[in-house]
Amino acid sequence: QVQLVESGGGLVQPGGSLRLSCAASGFTFSTFAMRWHRQAPGKERELVAGIASAGGVTTYGDSVKGRFTISRNNAKNTVYLQMNNLKPEDTAVYYCNARHSDVYDYWGQGTQVTVSS
Repeated sequence: QVQLVESGGGLVQPGGSLRLSCAASGFTFSTFAMRWHRQAPGKERELVAGIASAGGVTTYGDSVKGRFTISRNNAKNTVYLQMNNLKPEDTAVYYCNARHSDVYDYWGQGTQVTVSS
């Protein structure tokens, strides 16, 4: 069955860094675009970053541009989110998302990121 398992979340001080990972299984990972979304308490889920299936094209939300980097390793069926210079407003549950042809849309369970001193 399809699985997306996020890891790497935790508590970090402002200005710190974290690297999230999302391990995929149960589908042809290399043909899916991958995205990271996040949802903070009381707020709507927002797109953080996206990467095309072959990894050549990336997009970022305005609030994370220049601080976050999305990447993927199709040989390992894994997508990453490197988060630098973290701010308290980055606190949220981060979700991994796989999409293909607007038909297939898979989500992970999420990993908590808390930025606090």
